[in-house]
Amino acid sequence: MSTVLIVDDSKTSRSMLRNIRTENGYEVVAEAENGQEGYDKYCELKPDFVTLDITMPILDGIQTLTKIKEFDPLAKVIMVTAAGQKGKMLEAIKIGAAEFVTKPFETNQIISILESIK
Repeated sequence: MSTVLIVDDSKTSRSMLRNIRTENGYEVVAEAENGQEGYDKYCELKPDFVTLDITMPILDGIQTLTKIKEFDPLAKVIMVTAAGQKGKMLEAIKIGAAEFVTKPFETNQIISILESIK
C-alpha cells in the first residue's frame, strides 16, 4: 500500500484529500498544517507521495518543496493550488514537483495523478 503525507493549512482540504486517498487504497501516514511541519514529517516518515498546498504559513509550498527535494531528490510531490497561481505552479515544476492539481479537485483527478507518477 502506498503511503501519503498531506500538507495543507485548510482542515477541510486535508479531510477531503485524506478521504479520497483512503477510499482508493492509499495509507495517509500523516497530515501537516504548515510547510515546516510538512517538511519535518516528510523527513521522519519518507512517504511515497506528498500533496503540498502552495499557500501556507511558516513555509509556503514552494519553500517546502525546495527543502523536500534537497533532502530527497526522488520525492514525489503533487502541488495543490487555487486557480490563478500559474506562476507559482511553473516554479514548482522547475523545482521538481511531479504534478499539480487545482482546487476544487475531483476524486478521479487525484487518483489518476497518483497512479501516473507511481
